[in-house]
Amino acid sequence: MASARHGRAVVTLVVTMLAPFGIRPKGTLVARMLPLAQALVRQGALVRIVAPPVLEPRDAGRVELLDGVEVRHTALPRWPGAAAHLQAALLMRRTALTHQPDVIHLFKPKGYGGLAVRAGIGNAALVVDSDDWEGRGGWNDLAGYPPLARRVFAWQEQDLPRRAGAVTVASRTLQTQMWGFGIAPGRVFYVPNGVAAPRGDAARGGGGRRVAWYTRFWECPPESMVAIWARVHAARRDTTLVVIGRGEHGEEHRFLAAARQAGIADSIDYLGWLEPTAIPAVLDTIDLALVPVSDTLVMRARASAKLLELVAAGIPLVASRVGEAAEYLRDSRGGVLVPPDDAAAFADATLLLLSDPAQRRMLLERAAGISAEYSWDALAPVVIRAWQVARAGPAPAR
Repeated sequence: MASARHGRAVVTLVVTMLAPFGIRPKGTLVARMLPLAQALVRQGALVRIVAPPVLEPRDAGRVELLDGVEVRHTALPRWPGAAAHLQAALLMRRTALTHQPDVIHLFKPKGYGGLAVRAGIGNAALVVDSDDWEGRGGWNDLAGYPPLARRVFAWQEQDLPRRAGAVTVASRTLQTQMWGFGIAPGRVFYVPNGVAAPRGDAARGGGGRRVAWYTRFWECPPESMVAIWARVHAARRDTTLVVIGRGEHGEEHRFLAAARQAGIADSIDYLGWLEPTAIPAVLDTIDLALVPVSDTLVMRARASAKLLELVAAGIPLVASRVGEAAEYLRDSRGGVLVPPDDAAAFADATLLLLSDPAQRRMLLERAAGISAEYSWDALAPVVIRAWQVARAGPAPAR
């Protein structure tokens, strides 16, 4: 149980999690914070999530109770211009402290939540969660933020974990980054993204012919996937590549143009962005999924929620040996790992699995090990230890 014992009384920890975005449309809250919070509630913690409606203004002021976790979106700021950013942070701080939490758990050391923490959190212990690399070589470069925002985010990424009593990280790369910031190893806790329970065997109708690429298009250059699929389709003309997702800056158009130039456009079924509720039905028709990523700092640092969604859907994978994919899929649990940025090796592994149903079944049988090791209920006790370390240790300078 997530509790502290005082004499004979057991006091449940009260925790406020600060989200970088609202519950819609980005997946940080839904894919990481919410399932983790729900697992922590099952272990006895009282967890609330406070989120800014920065990307979905219609959610301003909305309160939702989701399997025991209250998700509260703050009001929209009324101050004009740049002052609105400060007010958004102050609204998060005020809402976060309403219930006098024992712990403030900040998800992503950046943005409004980071500013709210810097404004002061009273007697609460601070824990910071890092699930992506934001600074140089990371999202600062990918997202194309304005120069001032880049400087602020890079500063927050190093400053806030140093001020925390403990840090939770989604990858081994982020773990070593935090050590490099001078944070003691005993205060850094490895908490990768969890995997949902498998949905069971799907009635797959592709017969080894339907292959999925579930992507946001920045994981690897679009031309890399075209090179992979050109090799696969040349050997297996009966295959179709089902593409789910869209890019941050229209990269899907670049991909489709490259596919037309390579003469393989007719073998691609581009579905674009889908509502989350529509994705399972598509995945039930898929025989194999491809997860190619480039060997970059940002890809080493993240724990792919999409990869885990594919595992939970019961789909065997071919994935690049980069970052947490190598942790999740080790010992052929659920998929085959290939060297990154090697189109020939990736295509060869894909063709081998397409032609070998028994090998695909073996990979899925071994995938049970991922679900056991990386369930949210198995990961929740690590977070509780992080809370306890943050509350017990001397408070870092704030």
